[in-house]
Amino acid sequence: MNCRFLLGALVVLCVAGGRLCSAQAVPTATREATAQVGAAVSIASPDFGQLYIKGVSIFGDVDVGNHLGVEADVHLVSYITPTDIGQDTYLLGPRYSFHYRRLTPYAKVVFGLGQFQYQYDNIPHYHENYFVYGVGGGLDVRVTRHIVVRAIDFEAQRWPGYRTNGLTPYVTTFGVAYAFR
Repeated sequence: MNCRFLLGALVVLCVAGGRLCSAQAVPTATREATAQVGAAVSIASPDFGQLYIKGVSIFGDVDVGNHLGVEADVHLVSYITPTDIGQDTYLLGPRYSFHYRRLTPYAKVVFGLGQFQYQYDNIPHYHENYFVYGVGGGLDVRVTRHIVVRAIDFEAQRWPGYRTNGLTPYVTTFGVAYAFR
């Protein structure tokens, strides 16, 4: 009878001891939040005139978890304007990314403010502000732990308040970013 009692007590002690020690593995498929800030060159098809306009962009991303994040874009596409118009946008929205080794393809939906400028010799003479939304995506390539190349970012924008039919410009961006890990 003492052997049965000792064996039972030992089983109860092992089960209870394992439970008290939290004998579970720490999840390995999680990821800390990461952020990056970068600068880029942008080329836009303005949907106003026949030529492309060019400028610079700054962008920032914060990814929380494995796939979801937020992206902010400022496209100042009013520096090289053969048709004397410029289109600057200030956009923010959610982004979904997928990480595979050094590659991060992503999709985004952004909303914000657009400024349409009529220019002469790259000096704005008149501008109008509009609500803008867009969808897009791209590919980031991690070169080092902290350096990320934005191989391509494409954005199809919609300016619904511009005149009667609105504008539908496309913006393509190439750049480099610093990642905070």
